Amino acid sequence: MDAHKQLTIGLFGFGVVGEGLYKVLQQTPSLKATIKKVCIKDAAKKRNAPADLFTTDKNVLLNDEEINVIVEVIDDANAAFKIVSTALKNKKDVVSASKKMIAEHLTELLKLQKETGQSFLCEAAACASIPVIRNLEEYYDNDLLHSIKAIVNGSTNFILTKMFEEKLGFKEALLLAQQLGFAESNPKLDVEGYDAVNKWTFLLTHAYGIIESPENILFTGIQNINAGDANVAREKNYEIKLVAQAKKLNNGKVAAFVLPQFIKQDDHLAFVKNEYNGVVIESGFADKQFFYGKGAGSFPTASAVLSDIAALRYQYHYEYKKLYHHKPHQLDNDFYLRVYVSFDDLRHIPRENFEWIEEWHAGEQRKYLVGVLSFNQLKNNDWWRKHNNSLILLPDPVIENIEIKKLKKKSLELAGLI
Repeated sequence: MDAHKQLTIGLFGFGVVGEGLYKVLQQTPSLKATIKKVCIKDAAKKRNAPADLFTTDKNVLLNDEEINVIVEVIDDANAAFKIVSTALKNKKDVVSASKKMIAEHLTELLKLQKETGQSFLCEAAACASIPVIRNLEEYYDNDLLHSIKAIVNGSTNFILTKMFEEKLGFKEALLLAQQLGFAESNPKLDVEGYDAVNKWTFLLTHAYGIIESPENILFTGIQNINAGDANVAREKNYEIKLVAQAKKLNNGKVAAFVLPQFIKQDDHLAFVKNEYNGVVIESGFADKQFFYGKGAGSFPTASAVLSDIAALRYQYHYEYKKLYHHKPHQLDNDFYLRVYVSFDDLRHIPRENFEWIEEWHAGEQRKYLVGVLSFNQLKNNDWWRKHNNSLILLPDPVIENIEIKKLKKKSLELAGLI
């Protein structure tokens, strides 16, 4: 496509994001992009657009030769994949915001892009208004990317902010997030970390060339974090955030996970409040770079869709350089994490699984310990998910094998055990 070519769009979905895109496109005539048809599920629902714009038949959009771009912003991952794969085979470029669909069908999507030569762009699927995919694709070479850590879910960040700053209970904060349209239709996807790990799955591909399914990445959400944990964080001068992290280890492999984390007050991510997202990238010579923007809501997500549509005028497509032009990195399980675990009953905590325990508190309301666990312990066992336990990582949580013996000796000395 040349920059002057008219983009004719078939849009799937007219919810928060779809309607936002419709409104934004009306205000940006310079883009030369128009929506010809919108496919929706419920024909009876009243919508703020002309009735003849809508259809319930997906083939009207997919088989229309005039439509050269399909934009897909629907909730149903399986339906989304069918739409996207058909569109690519029908020689249409695709812009998608469906993180679950991309995470679950990553291998097939990569294959389809290669086979068809069409563009598949999905900036809106991760961090809404922040151009994180484009930056990872274009700016950070493979050997220079040391680590990336991010708040990628606006809903959980909103809930944690309200728990911290307004001392709301978890349920009250969740309800408020839903009322404001920040939480997904099924809040479990946000609250239990599914949405964040889905995004992290394909961000790892753009960052490190790693292709992994979401169920193979260690993750949990904020469902067990309570007022007692927030109090501990305040005492230690920390914030609590749900953080997706990937770090290159000395052996060249990558440690990656999505877990709640204590964040120091001077950490960039401590400034990320409410429905905002933040990404901190650490690279070889540029030190740390911080990206910040709204991660949820109608116009922020629509703006990312819009930037992808604009890029299609220049035949832009993801090159997946880390995957195709470098030796892709691999995930590693052979490292350790510093963790805080709170609990109601000590019997449910396998203390023998810890390398060492640094702190131990047995208050009346909430008991907790701070210690070091091997990553495999967390990945292969689920005791920490049960019995109302919270697991929160300490700042800079990753300890490599090479460091573990030295630190263990030091910790035992400090505890007076040797």
